Amino acid sequence: METTPKRNFEDGVALHELPDGGMISGSVGNDDAILARQGEAVFCVGAQCTHYHGALAEGVIAGDTVRCPLHHACFSLRTGEALRAPALDPIPCWRVERVGDTVFARERLGDAATANTGDAPVITLRGLPAAVVIVGAGAAGLAAAEMLRREGYAGALTMISADGFAPYDRPNLSKDFLAGTAPEEWMPLRAAHYYVEHQIELILNSPVDSLDLRRRCVHLADGRQRDFGALLLATGAEPMRIQIPGAADSQIFYLRTFADSRAIVAKAADAKRVVVLGASFIGLEVAASLRARGLEVHVVARGRVPMERVLGEQLGRFVLELHRSHGVVFHLGANIARLDGTQVRLTDGTTVEADFVVAGVGVRPAIALAEKAGLQVDRGVVVNEYLETSTPGVFAAGDIARWPDTNSGERIRVEHWVLAQRQGQVAAKNILGCAHKFDAVPFFWSQHYDTTINYVGHAEAWDAITIDGSLGDRDCSVAYQRGRRTFAVATVGRDRASLQAELAMESVRKAAPT
Repeated sequence: METTPKRNFEDGVALHELPDGGMISGSVGNDDAILARQGEAVFCVGAQCTHYHGALAEGVIAGDTVRCPLHHACFSLRTGEALRAPALDPIPCWRVERVGDTVFARERLGDAATANTGDAPVITLRGLPAAVVIVGAGAAGLAAAEMLRREGYAGALTMISADGFAPYDRPNLSKDFLAGTAPEEWMPLRAAHYYVEHQIELILNSPVDSLDLRRRCVHLADGRQRDFGALLLATGAEPMRIQIPGAADSQIFYLRTFADSRAIVAKAADAKRVVVLGASFIGLEVAASLRARGLEVHVVARGRVPMERVLGEQLGRFVLELHRSHGVVFHLGANIARLDGTQVRLTDGTTVEADFVVAGVGVRPAIALAEKAGLQVDRGVVVNEYLETSTPGVFAAGDIARWPDTNSGERIRVEHWVLAQRQGQVAAKNILGCAHKFDAVPFFWSQHYDTTINYVGHAEAWDAITIDGSLGDRDCSVAYQRGRRTFAVATVGRDRASLQAELAMESVRKAAPT
């Protein structure tokens, strides 16, 4: 079958072929590229997102930026810089020349996000903290460290983590890595040499014992300490542990860390049956991944519909039937009463055979360190619109941060990977004195077999759900509304609609009184 050759933008494109706000796919030499137009300005940039290689031509243009349809990364059309996570690396960018009514791609421009090449312009330390310490090496922690260096911060920079692994792709722990389709070498977010080249001291396997906010010092459990001028707490969340009568510790698995996921993979290699306790996003992604490995999967959950509290009954039932169609057996309205060897006895009287149990019954924010240090906490670490805590110079980001949301007018805390990264980026800029308010629209995605649910916004409650399209055809948008306002939108098979919903929510936030 013959394929149409890609258009080479070096040969020129008539301007009338490129509508305002539109994009064309092609190439510059051997590189895939897109031409994008915004008004009279035409840009030429790389065709693929640097996060998961999403096709940017299928995304949307917003001002002089382009957004990826997969996970909503945002790039500058002028420079190629990755402006917002989850992408951290820039896309290539070429100079565009207009000759009459034709535009041509010319030479490649230098990458704007020079922190990735080690050539970032260094900013003076005058008025800036001499040292920055980040407690936590997850999504928020790495995004903050990367942004500090990208912005030219040259002071001492330390990341401290109780985890034994350098920052890794946490969403993949329950998705492709657990399913066996992503090799282990794909998991690190940065190669080991990145931390050396960018002079980031990465301390792993080292829990922090206490914070001395008056003396500006972090005390590690092994006796070491690090002084700071500014501190970012990004300690994330911890899985809720359960006690099951008769169960040995070796039978119960949790999924939060890379080590946890590797342990489940190792256990699954010699197992035939598993019980997943909890029909949360993590629990059901684990179920899908273990089905991909050929295990018999039983899901035990107290609720009558999976994820009804977050997605509503109709979308929750869609997820339920999707898993059933792949052979997952559900025991709803039940809990585990006892384990007797490989027999899992449920509270409804049912007995299920299982070689092990994976518990996905929720997480709680890891705020003990902040609380012990005297920071203001309220079901999370309380921060202002700049992500600064009750102590000046101390910031919090990610799963622990409870911040004032301009959309709802309430303080909220959200456990999303992309949101944590974006908070880390904003906190880093504010450590440098930029005074950027955090007002990003929350976004997450959940993968179940070949179906992905994208979710933008935040709706803890609603009085109406409007479905446009067909859940059965896996082509729909689901809007969660309260008082005629849309607070969140979930999409299935409509990646571009998810981006458009995000842009609509951003416009509402910008119009909200400050």
